[in-house]
This record gives sequence, C-alpha cells and structure tokens, in this order.
Amino acid sequence: MCGYGGITLDHMREKTETEERRARPLIRLAKLAGVETSYVGQTDDYHEIDDDVLVAILGSLGIDASGEDSIERSIRMILDERHTRLVDPTILHTSGTRSSVYVNTGVLDVPEASITLENGEKFDEPLRVGPGDGAEAYSFGDSFVVRAAIIIPPDLPMGYHTLHVRVADKTQDATVICAPERIEPVEGMKSGRLWGWMAQLYSIRSAQSWGVGDFEDLKTMLVSAKRKTGADFVLLNPLHAAEAVPPLTPSPYLPISRDLVNFTYIRPENIEEYRESGDDVHGQVRALHEQVEALNGDPQLIDRDAMWRVKMHALWIIYKLDRSQVRRSQFEDFKGALGQALESYATWCLCYDKWGAPTSDEHTWERILHRESPEVAALRSQFPDTLDFYKWLEWIASEQLGDAQKAAKKAGMQIGIMSDMAVGVHPQGSDVWWAPEGFARNATVGAPPDYFNQQGQDWSQPPLNPIQLERTGYEAYRTMVRGMFAASGAVRIDHILGLFRLWWIPRGSQARQGAYVRYDSEIMLGILAIEATRSHGVVVGEDLGVVPDYVGESLRRHGVLGCCVEWFEQKDGVFRRPSEWREHALASVNTHDMPPAAGYLAYEHVKIRERLHLLTESAQDFQAQAVEEHNAMLAMLTEGKFLDPALLDDEHSNEWAVVEALYKALAASPSKLLGASLVDAVGEKRAQNQPGTNNEYPNWRVPLADGHGDVVPLEGLFDRPGVQSLAAIMRG
Repeated sequence: MCGYGGITLDHMREKTETEERRARPLIRLAKLAGVETSYVGQTDDYHEIDDDVLVAILGSLGIDASGEDSIERSIRMILDERHTRLVDPTILHTSGTRSSVYVNTGVLDVPEASITLENGEKFDEPLRVGPGDGAEAYSFGDSFVVRAAIIIPPDLPMGYHTLHVRVADKTQDATVICAPERIEPVEGMKSGRLWGWMAQLYSIRSAQSWGVGDFEDLKTMLVSAKRKTGADFVLLNPLHAAEAVPPLTPSPYLPISRDLVNFTYIRPENIEEYRESGDDVHGQVRALHEQVEALNGDPQLIDRDAMWRVKMHALWIIYKLDRSQVRRSQFEDFKGALGQALESYATWCLCYDKWGAPTSDEHTWERILHRESPEVAALRSQFPDTLDFYKWLEWIASEQLGDAQKAAKKAGMQIGIMSDMAVGVHPQGSDVWWAPEGFARNATVGAPPDYFNQQGQDWSQPPLNPIQLERTGYEAYRTMVRGMFAASGAVRIDHILGLFRLWWIPRGSQARQGAYVRYDSEIMLGILAIEATRSHGVVVGEDLGVVPDYVGESLRRHGVLGCCVEWFEQKDGVFRRPSEWREHALASVNTHDMPPAAGYLAYEHVKIRERLHLLTESAQDFQAQAVEEHNAMLAMLTEGKFLDPALLDDEHSNEWAVVEALYKALAASPSKLLGASLVDAVGEKRAQNQPGTNNEYPNWRVPLADGHGDVVPLEGLFDRPGVQSLAAIMRG
C-alpha cells in the first residue's frame, strides 16, 4: 500500500512511519500532545493510527484537531504555553543528586527561586541560578524567551515540596517531587526470596462470613497462611471502594474510587461498639446474619447484593450506638485526615442511595448534577446522618483492613497484604463525578487485539488526563498511592504499562480503534518510590502482554518488580526453562484472567471462548493451538525433570502430578517473589474472570470450590493436602 502518508513495505518491515507521514500537521500535533500515531502489536505486527481516531483522542485531551486551521492553532497554542510559563508545573528531582530546573526568562532577566518543604518549613539552602540547556530562543509576539536553570541541591529531603519562581514581576509555583532513585527490597528479598498465596478475598468464606469473604476472614487467612504454610504475603483482588447500595459492580477492577476502601468487606461483629453492646443488639445482628448464612455454602455464585442488603442493616444498627470520647475523637481525626477524598465519596454514596444508580440516560443525576449543585447541597442537609454513616463505614473498613495487616506482621509475615491497584475507575463513580476535570470523559481505557483477546478489550474506565496530572502536581495519583500503602506491605499495579502509555478508545469506537497516549512514567514511578520507601514496602508491576523494552529497563532501574507467568514464558512455541526467567519479578503459574491450573490443562480457556463467541478464528484452529501449547509445556516440564514422562500415559488420572510439576518449575526460577494460587491448591477448574466479557460469564462471582464443585471454607483451608503440597514445593 502506498500513497499520501501511507505505509510502504519498507516501513512495515522497519516498523516506522514515513517522513511524509511524520511531517503531516495532524501527526505533529498528536506527537506534541503525547499521542502515539503508530504501534507494534503482540505478534510484531505494525499499525498506523487512522486520522479520525487521532482527532477524537486529541479532542478528549481538550485539543481541537477538527480541521487544518484548528490543527495549526493547537500546535501554536501548545508551544506558546510551554515556552511562556516560567517553569513546568511538576518537577522530578532524585534524592542525593543535583539537578536543573529550566526557567523561561527574558533575555536580560535573572530568575529568583526558593522552596517550601512539604511540612511548611522553608528550605534553608539558597538556590543557585545557572545557564540554560542551550535551546534556541523562542519567539512570542515581539519578544523572545530564553532558558535559564535553577540548581536543586542534593540535600533536598524526600517528599513533595513547592518551588517558588520569580522573573521580573511574574511569579509561579511548581510541585517538586523529590524521590529516591530506587525502591530498596525488603530484608527477605536482599539475599533470598519470598513466596505467598494469590487469592480472591470475596470467594473465601468462613462460617461467620455474611456470604462474602470479609476483613476478619482476611485476618484469619493471613495468620493461618504464615503459621501453617510459611507464606510471607497474600496477593488480593483490589479492595477499592464500591457502590453504597445494591446493585454492586462485581468487578473489583471497576471501582467507584481508588482512594478509599471497599466497606462491604466489614465484619459487623468485629466493631468495638458492637462488642461492647448488650444482648438486644447482639440478638438483632445474629438474626440478620442468619438470613444470609446459607450463602456461605453456595458453590456456584457469590451474591454480593443479597449480602449487602442484610449486612448494611446490621451496620446501621451498630452505627447508631453510642461511642466513647476516644472513639469519637478517632473518627473525627479520620475524617480530617482523608479530607476531600472522603467527602467526595460519601457525597456520591448519599446520592446513589437516595437517587439510585446512575443510568445511561442523559438526565440521570450523575450527568446533570455536580459537587456544587444546590440539589446536592440540599440532599446533604436533608440526610446528615446517612452522609455521616458512609464516612463511618469507611473508617471502620480502614480500621479492619489495617488490623488484618498488623496481624499478618505480628504473625511474622515479611510483607503481609499485597494490594492490587486497578487500572482505573468506574466511569460513573465518585472520582469521576467529583473531579471530572481529571479525566478524559470521551475516551475509555483498554487494550489492542492480542492472542488472548483477538477483538481487543475495552475496560470502560475513563483515563486520567496526563495534562491535568502535570498541572496539579500529580496530587490525585499521590493520594491514591499513599492510601494503598496505608494498610499494605506491597502494591501490585495492574497493567503497569499504563504509567508509560495507555490504550485510549474514543467513545463509540471498537476496542481495536484506539491509540496509545503517553504518561510521565518517571514522575509516577518516583511517587511510588516515595510511598514505598516511607512504608518499607514492595512494588510489583504487572508488565504482561506487549511491553516495550524501555519499560522493563525503567522498572528495574526504579526497583519495581515485574511479573512472570509460567504459561506466558514462551517464544516461538517453546517454553523457556525456569532458570531463564527474570530475577526481579513476581513469578506465578497463572493469573486471575486464566482458568486455574487444572482448568487450563483441561482446555477450559478454549471452551469458554468458543461458548461465548470470543474467537475471530475457528474453534478448531484455536483448539489446535491450545493443544500445541499444552504439549510444549509438558515437554518443558519433562525435559526439566519436574515431571515423570511415564505419568503422561494417563495425563487425566495424573492431573495433580502435572499441577505439582508446574509449581516445581516455578520454584526453580530465580524470581525474587513467588505466588501460588489458592484455586490451584484446591483443584478448582473455573476461571475467576474472562476478559472481554461482562455478564456473559460470572466474572468475579465464582466462590472457592474444589475439583468436585464443593465449597472450600476458610476453616481447614490451609490444612488441605493440596495446599500443604504446594506450600512444601514453594518452601523448597
């Protein structure tokens, strides 16, 4: 194919754009705004982004590219803004080093600067002014702008500070993010490695649960995992905040807010005011628990809505109880510490409670009202107790989650809870409703087509606006990361490629009709380094799929671990020996987006895709590929002496031996963290999630059950033979 701006065969082979295409104003504007105009897919296939997609995505960034004149105006506006502001609004500085902050000045002007530290004190060391970077003067009207440099000294303490810049009669402040060079590993990882379990909290229930696993179950799970198996962490599904009342979104990866905790995981009986109450309250709560007790034995489906309708009633009863002066003070302190994050979420919860779930209708409250609307203020005044109730729920949830982490550390876990950070938030949730300026409202995040999702994926979340992040000193991201480390020893970041670039899909387009938009990964990784260092924590980045080489290099440099998945460690149909896997990674046999080991060996992933019509090729062809992959895995296991080849004469009867072999191979890797899946240990075959589906499959609603379909309760979970067997392999 050739022609104006087209792809030539040479450029397809080189995977680059032609000079003619790069010179086009639309392409220049897109690149200037951080929108990538081409990409290389998972199978090394080269794609150039269509013009209409680029125009739509630029529009989502607030940049007009609707015609030739507007494109030229937008280019000039961006360049003028960047050259006429005194300083970039967000600056990254590495602790212990000297760096330069470039300032736009007049030819004869000399900039002045000072720093206010995050604690409000003035940074005493004077800031020197040095020469600029040699960039050419920029013409703006009748004047010229040149660049000078302010020198940031190496002894600036770690944290988030404010730089004050003055040039002549013009002043501007900027956020200085002073981050350590890298995240140091926890003690057990310095000369060895650690291992832990991977689990879906909602799916693991005890007799005291209310139909869904909760924070008290989590505490029990953490302590038992350490004492009975020697694990040092449990990686959980995201615990971000959810809806206030049913219907509750099943997916933990589509939260209402990433700043707060999911209070539906509260255990009512573990609240201090309940424990100190009388028989009357205890009787009421016990009666409510009995209404949902049978849900704990359902092996087919997690019913969050039924659970929450009843549990919420119990929590309201407890909320109305008197609190001691100490507890009242603690609650007030909690509200003050969380500030606007709590206010926004509680207000949204009140609106959702009284006006119902937002719909797609253009007149739904979420679309026509905002945080300053008189109707919202009136609702807050009308129902002050309900508003306070949602704040109280968040306080109790944070307490119980924090108690679980404390119990894990007390039991001897080196990490404890490994929290999972979702890629984004619900498009109609509190984060977006309260601060829409922080998001691109006419685009969603997803992924281009790949082997596992041949039609691409649309995750429905609106992406964070990188322009607004820079303007605000990345405050929204800082708040979220700080909150996640408040009760975790580690944070796993789902799709960490999103710190570098995200696949944006214009509203109304198919998943494959998108483009990558770049983010400042150095700043976002710097924020992670600050918060991980302050909490002595670990950061793991899910870097699976199409990941450019520079991403892996950057993660290693910052001390962020990547991910190795045994079923993905292959090239050209041959599986890599475990000894060749990455050292700085969390390694596992599978992920939550795949069936458990026994299910994958039985081709459950093929059956699901065929049943739900997710294939773009024939089922026979996909099955043949799966069989070839299956056999290649078995070859790696037998050649590595992890599996006796004689057992393959009757693979079905020796299924557990193959599962154990997968874990023996995993344990033979050099990876610093190893994750064993509880669903593998109990023989479950069903997948927790099938990407690219919603209600076509019961995503995130599958209870923990064994290979026979029987519920596996928390009681005795870590005594089961399969759990003990995999734990022994992990311990070596």
